[in-house]
Amino acid sequence: MKKERGNVMKNMKNLLLLLVFSLVTVCPAFAGQKQNASKPGGIIVDVTEVSGEVTDVDQEKKTVTVKGPEGNAVTLNAKNAQNLDKVKVGDMVNAKFIESLAIFVRKAGSSPSAEQAQAVALAPKGEMPAGVVAQTTQITANVEAIDYKNRTVTLKGPEGGVRTIKVGNNVKKLNEVKVGDQVVLRITEALALDVTKP
Repeated sequence: MKKERGNVMKNMKNLLLLLVFSLVTVCPAFAGQKQNASKPGGIIVDVTEVSGEVTDVDQEKKTVTVKGPEGNAVTLNAKNAQNLDKVKVGDMVNAKFIESLAIFVRKAGSSPSAEQAQAVALAPKGEMPAGVVAQTTQITANVEAIDYKNRTVTLKGPEGGVRTIKVGNNVKKLNEVKVGDQVVLRITEALALDVTKP
């Protein structure tokens, strides 16, 4: 059983990485964009893993209640889950959440925008429930004003909203950013879930 769980988790992790990679590299909305090495930018990635025990399964309402490692219980909506009939009290739910944020500055090439792409994969019918959901959102804003002395940048977003943000001292090359440049934020979130027998 442990070997089977290991294979399922390995396959789900590989699928998760493939989905995240494909969303970031293949989506037409994000294709062909290069980070300018002379401009400030960076990537932050956070990975959270948690497991919990199934304490209740409501087949009619399609919900599963899971007790976490610290004793907190959460009821999950499982309306899209295939194979919910295979989930029993005492089973383990394993979750891995990956969130990444990439930010870079580029010369203006288009209007500010907000775009999104999503991918979903579920375990085949008859298997223990498992799945991966990945979503990438990209937001582009125009640099409207810069105060180099006070380290603030004023950005105009895709819906016309204007916001002034403080730029931390750890951000190098702020002097390379000019009015008219664009700031691009690419947020990728991915969740992999699987249910295993204890």
